[in-house]
Amino acid sequence: MAKVTRDDVARLAGTSTAVVSYVINNGPRPVAPATRERVLAAIKELGYRPDRVAQAMASRRTDLIGLIIPDARQPFFAEMAHAVEQAAAERGKMVLVGNSDYLDEREVHYLRAFLGMRVSGLILISQGPSEHAAAEIDAWDARVVLMHRRPDAIDDVAVVTDDVGGAQLATRHLLEHGHPYVACLGGTERTPTIGDPVTDHVEGWRRAMREAGKSLEGRLFPAPYNRYEAYKVALELLSGPDRPPALLCATDDQAIGVLRAARELRIDVPGELAVAGFDDVKEAALTDPPLTTVASDRQAMARAAVDLVLDDSLRVMGTRRERLKQFPSALVIRRSCGCGD
Repeated sequence: MAKVTRDDVARLAGTSTAVVSYVINNGPRPVAPATRERVLAAIKELGYRPDRVAQAMASRRTDLIGLIIPDARQPFFAEMAHAVEQAAAERGKMVLVGNSDYLDEREVHYLRAFLGMRVSGLILISQGPSEHAAAEIDAWDARVVLMHRRPDAIDDVAVVTDDVGGAQLATRHLLEHGHPYVACLGGTERTPTIGDPVTDHVEGWRRAMREAGKSLEGRLFPAPYNRYEAYKVALELLSGPDRPPALLCATDDQAIGVLRAARELRIDVPGELAVAGFDDVKEAALTDPPLTTVASDRQAMARAAVDLVLDDSLRVMGTRRERLKQFPSALVIRRSCGCGD
């Protein structure tokens, strides 16, 4: 069977091959609705499949968006990647995903690989200070949107949530339960001091504690972001003589590890230990007890990031603050904090 060509579609639809191209590529020129319907009907009847490789070579750009995340095994990043994929599909794009594994060299590797593939744009959830990534972005003159965190080294448009304000909400809520203080499970010594969400969660905790006149001394505990390592830290912390009455975890994954450690040590949550997390991953509603946490609108953030990376009209350069799109945080109250008990 002979391969169906764009000429075949044009003949059946009674139009030019250029118009067929405009319909397939959604531009660059508008097509009348009736003509578009004829072209789409012809494509369906003939079973025409556009040659995407040829299109990419001609336009020097693909229908792909690159997405670099630190670790897809962590529920927050998995859910964020899914939200980006959905938003990209709404714009007729597909997503390539690369895991940096919190390593600078892997982040740069995926930047080079995706930009070398002529992706339509790239969304970066950076893993650290990212000086090397910044140099790579400048070298390619790439269309990049930062998401979730905004390292100081990269000055591109960023889509983030109100991490400081969200942590303040959660800490205040725990204090309102009458606890003498709230401890915090933060990041590690590798956590950047600027532009990192976990750093901002700790800052929000600090502000809420200071507002309430509470001492911070000896109440911040370092822990990796994932539940497995956080579980080990929590076992030691909760077994000690200075077990805190309430604990804000910088991520839900950490909080899930804390809940497991508390159960193993027969510590009642929330009766003996109130716990709150940050991120509102889907699993947070299914923990025992269900986890009080801070939510961000991941769907709206993903849609904004995809729109920004694809639409030149939205990428208006201004001050660093003007290139920041911040979404509000919301406190999601469940039983782990003591509410409903």
